[in-house]
Amino acid sequence: MSKEYENQNVSYVIHGNYHLPCITVKEQNELHIGVWANRHRQYLKLHHRIRYYNLLTSERLYPYLAKIEEQAQTIFSQLVKSFAEKENVTEKLKADNPILWVRKMNNIRNRAMEIVNSEVIFV
Repeated sequence: MSKEYENQNVSYVIHGNYHLPCITVKEQNELHIGVWANRHRQYLKLHHRIRYYNLLTSERLYPYLAKIEEQAQTIFSQLVKSFAEKENVTEKLKADNPILWVRKMNNIRNRAMEIVNSEVIFV
């Protein structure tokens, strides 16, 4: 048996001996949360709990994470491109020696990932 009542602009539902608030959230747009944003979310959840829960309860967490995702992806792409240009990792190398190209590109991607993690994700 449950009853509803309102007290000081908050609606409550009574379930047995408990008064539970009726909590509703605003409708939010669908946002793309990718790998970078999920890493940052996990980092916040483990190491900055107050900030994480403040963002979550104020309904600003997912827009914040979407910005982090966009920023991290942009920096990552720029770093990979600039490292590849500096080290002459080109399509010609890819055609001539694909194994060497893969090795160099993996090295470049790993370095770029470490930079993005240290400057954007784990901050």
